[in-house]
Amino acid sequence: GRELEYEVKGMPKSTNPSGIGYVDYVLWGKDGNPLAVVEAKRTMADARKGRHQAELYADCLETMHGQRPVIFYTNGFETFIWDDTFYTDREIQGFYTQDEVQLLIDRRTTRKDLRAFKVDLDIAGRDYQLEAIKRVAENLVVDGKGGSLRGAKRESLLVMATGSGKTRTAAAIVDMMTKCNWAKRVLFLADRNALVSQAKNAFKEHLEHLSSIDLTKEKEDSNTRLVFSTYPTIMNKIDKVRAGDKRFYGVGHFDLIIIDEAHRSVYQKYKAIFDYFDARLLGLTATPKTDIDHNTYGLFDIEDNNPTYAYELNDAVSQGFLVPPKAMSVPLKFQREGIKYSELSPDEKVEYEEKFGDPSQESTPEDISSAALNKWLFNTDTVDKVLAYLMADGIKVSGGDKIGKTIIFAKNHAHAVFIEERFNKNFPEYGSHFMKVIDNYETKAQDLLEKFCYDLEEIEPQIAISVDMMDTGVDAPSVVNLVFFKMVKSLTKFWQMIGRGTRLRPDLFAPGEDKTEFFIFDYCQNFEYFDENPEGAGTKKSKSLIQQIFEAKLQVSQLITNQSEKSEAEVEIRDSYLAELHHTVQSLDENRFVVRKGLRYVKEYSHKN
Repeated sequence: GRELEYEVKGMPKSTNPSGIGYVDYVLWGKDGNPLAVVEAKRTMADARKGRHQAELYADCLETMHGQRPVIFYTNGFETFIWDDTFYTDREIQGFYTQDEVQLLIDRRTTRKDLRAFKVDLDIAGRDYQLEAIKRVAENLVVDGKGGSLRGAKRESLLVMATGSGKTRTAAAIVDMMTKCNWAKRVLFLADRNALVSQAKNAFKEHLEHLSSIDLTKEKEDSNTRLVFSTYPTIMNKIDKVRAGDKRFYGVGHFDLIIIDEAHRSVYQKYKAIFDYFDARLLGLTATPKTDIDHNTYGLFDIEDNNPTYAYELNDAVSQGFLVPPKAMSVPLKFQREGIKYSELSPDEKVEYEEKFGDPSQESTPEDISSAALNKWLFNTDTVDKVLAYLMADGIKVSGGDKIGKTIIFAKNHAHAVFIEERFNKNFPEYGSHFMKVIDNYETKAQDLLEKFCYDLEEIEPQIAISVDMMDTGVDAPSVVNLVFFKMVKSLTKFWQMIGRGTRLRPDLFAPGEDKTEFFIFDYCQNFEYFDENPEGAGTKKSKSLIQQIFEAKLQVSQLITNQSEKSEAEVEIRDSYLAELHHTVQSLDENRFVVRKGLRYVKEYSHKN
């Protein structure tokens, strides 16, 4: 219950000679102790005017009841919370519920020191993951005067390369914060449904004792410990609260919000979520720390280039946890509109995003990519060259006979379908399941995706053409070739796409021959655009088995021809080899791009003599 104008004793004589004061509001706990005092000032006044007065009331109530209440002060527009035994005061968007304030008070005695927590090595056991968790703990708590614990920062940002176990690390942090009584309810936010359900499954595996729910699919009851959601879904829940509907989530409902892939667009579009909830924030991102923009650091209240902890691709590669990309500089160049995002000033970047959409969402309108680019992307000759180049120079498996798992990032669905058609025309020998478009137009996309990613044996498709479906959160360790056949325009997405190839895969080529690198064929100058220069790939052209056999047969028949003495058996071998080779040349399909390149010789050697 709450009481208006509650009388307290023990006010300083200077305020009131009788030592009596009247608290605007007192919120009482079920045990009859004061949970909170609220000091309300007139709307014209600065809310902070009531701060000292509220503190004096809290002193009186503590003396009278033996429990120090949490302090709220407001002017009707701005409201502040001040749990002065632990944190400094901060602005909030509304009041806590009775249970939420009770929890704050209980934690004064139940809260444990995060820095002393022993991390569960089954959840996150790699050195750098433990280091990240330790840094977050040290970021959240400090030693107060007189040996008590004090809350330090409320925001942490982890920069971790894709594939280094961001989700595991986050799960271990949740384990730490729940077991140390810092967090009861946690909200995990990601920007796509698939990533939400993926995160939920990963957390469930490691934290099965905590109830969890996917808000995009299930109805929430207010006791769930782990809530997984996309940004729009949680925004709707908050807006319902604003409309005076049943209060779904109070401002104090969550103790921790985890933001997967924290970057500027999240900050711009969904800032209201972080303003509304009075929770600690944990941001996770794979974008290198020097590329993270000022706004993102601002959201986490840290200086630029100084995240709570960073474990980047180079570190992961040098320690053997990930493999590096090798860029193939491709001889087909298409000149884009000479803008380099990385060279724009901060103001110009903002202007660029307003005009062309936010690069992290890739909401760039079609017209910037000019009619010329479309013509080029949909040109038969271009697509044939891109595919021939990939099939010749891509990393091969099965003794050099087959291209390794490959993702081609296409511009849109029509572009993807066009690429698939050209492939089937140019390489009919692979059959129609070898290359597949995997995007949201395909009803069986999930099944295709699982087949493509399946890692215990190779199941077709071997090449996936993706439109925005596979650039984030897909684990396919066997991928060794990536084709950037579109302009990416988004730094976050660019790093996410690179992350599709970085995963380790032991014994990929043969027992004991592991994946050590992957190739990126960039046809749209994305590397130049973002000013990234990964090491180039040396073209070690490995000849396929078919080519090796063809050349060996030719060599044997030439050796026999050049012998002055030859036996009948040798002549027979020579003639049968030459007949086979002639037949092979004769049966080449002249419509195929690769054949057209050597058409003069194909015609010449189709004649038996």
